[in-house]
Amino acid sequence: MRKDKQDVAIGLPEIGISLDELVRRGARQVIQQVIELELAALLEQYANVRTLSDKKAVVRNGYLHERDVLTAAGPVAVKVPKVRDRSGTGVKFNSTMVPPYVRKSLRVSAALPWLYLKGVSTGDMGEALSVLLGDEARGLSANVVSRLKAHWAEEWQQWNRRDLSTARYVYWWADGIHTGVRSEGADGQCLLVIVGVTPEGKKERVAIADGFRESTASWREVLLDLKARGLQAGPRLAVGDGAMGFWAALEEVFPATRAQRCWFHKLGNVLNPLPVSQQARAKAAIQDIFMAATRADAHVAFEKFVSTYGAKYPKAVAKLTQDWDSLLAFYDFPAEHWQHIRTTNPIESTFATVRHRTTRARNCLSRATFLGLAFKLMKEAEKSWRRIRGADRIQPLLVGVPFKDGILAQDNPPGQQKLAA
Repeated sequence: MRKDKQDVAIGLPEIGISLDELVRRGARQVIQQVIELELAALLEQYANVRTLSDKKAVVRNGYLHERDVLTAAGPVAVKVPKVRDRSGTGVKFNSTMVPPYVRKSLRVSAALPWLYLKGVSTGDMGEALSVLLGDEARGLSANVVSRLKAHWAEEWQQWNRRDLSTARYVYWWADGIHTGVRSEGADGQCLLVIVGVTPEGKKERVAIADGFRESTASWREVLLDLKARGLQAGPRLAVGDGAMGFWAALEEVFPATRAQRCWFHKLGNVLNPLPVSQQARAKAAIQDIFMAATRADAHVAFEKFVSTYGAKYPKAVAKLTQDWDSLLAFYDFPAEHWQHIRTTNPIESTFATVRHRTTRARNCLSRATFLGLAFKLMKEAEKSWRRIRGADRIQPLLVGVPFKDGILAQDNPPGQQKLAA
């Protein structure tokens, strides 16, 4: 069963942004970057041309009036720079990306994800840009395309060197994203991504790195790098898939962090051994477990699942039993946060477009380009992330006030505490 259908069926919130929203937020920045790089190439071409008074002959001279390029997701405002030619030879700047009279791009929704996610060679990038703004973009120089990709890679490198001495996180979502792209000849290469929640309840990027098959060694390198840049402690809870080497690395680097296995991944693992005819009922039964109001109710729902499927489908029951304690860790955290911390959905939804494009991005990328494109995608997605619900519950959690079945211990009346126990 496809994962996107499971996501809808179990009612998980859509935390990421839509493809059209990604286009709206990213198109202007991408187009503007290309225009500026085109201008830089022109100025470099005439860098040695001087006037009689030994001044540069061709220089920047402000911008033309801002104008809109109509895309399938809405208008994108573009500013095209001007140049001044002091030599009198008539040098002008005309962008190949946005020619003087271009006003419309009907297929930008299809082109921009490719621009972000493929970008595997100068030829491919030029083809993507031609879909974005028409055949005129096929003349975009290889030098400009290379500069654009290098600019994205430099953005990632600068971000990846930032100081973390004042950073603190209450939650992490961690996942390994298998894109199908080969990075410098390594077939098993994947993205290692961590998204965190700050004490204010804000979601933000923590790490974007590359690794080999989600191995413990790869994740250890990511976590040790965070620590080396000043991160004092791990989060109170980390959420991820049970198959990753992340957990062994986390235990080594940040042993105080508790583990919550992702119910989205677990659901797929449990359903796989079941025949299709049984999957709808089994899915509802599993949902009864992780949607239960208390840990005790979750155990009751689990026992019911075991009694229903244990004899005929022991493999499915075994997969549900595996990691059982870490599947229920969320009960020791605020109930307002449960919808956020039961799954890795913030990462899953953000990188859905990556997985959908794997068959079109099989060429080999340089490591810098691979990470630069991923960074660019996630940076745009982050603009639409909202604070988690119940942000006021974070501070008691950080100072060690216990929660039981999602309720602050001091808020539990004695009778309710006894009932919950």
